[in-house]
Formats: sequence, C-alpha cells, structure tokens
Amino acid sequence: METVKNTVNYVAESIQGTGAEASKEANKQTAKDSNASLGTRANAAVDALGDKKDEHAHNTKADVHKEAAKH
Repeated sequence: METVKNTVNYVAESIQGTGAEASKEANKQTAKDSNASLGTRANAAVDALGDKKDEHAHNTKADVHKEAAKH
C-alpha cells in the first residue's frame, strides 16, 4: 500500500514540476520580450525565479517518492 502511495505522489510531483518548468520558460520569454513594458518584464523575471524554485522543490520531492516506491 505504501508503494502505491509513493508512486501516486511521485507522479503528482512530477506533473507539478513539469508545470512549474513550463511556467518558468514562458516567464523567461516574457522577460526577454523587448515589446513588453519594463514592469511586465521585471515581474516575469521575478516569477521565473519563483517557478525555478518550485520546479526544483517538486522534482526533489518526486525523486524522494520514486526512491521510496522502490523499497
């Protein structure tokens, strides 16, 4: 039962990590967009940093659950 729980948690964290990565990339593109206002670009850069942190956290949790499911 614990293996199933860890597998489900692994999948959930992996999906959330992928979502954070996609958001990070979109924000990076907005931050580089010379047609966007300076405020929009600055906000996108800050958001990209937050997304990077979230991505790392979710991927780390996914790895923990993946290892736990093996045992």
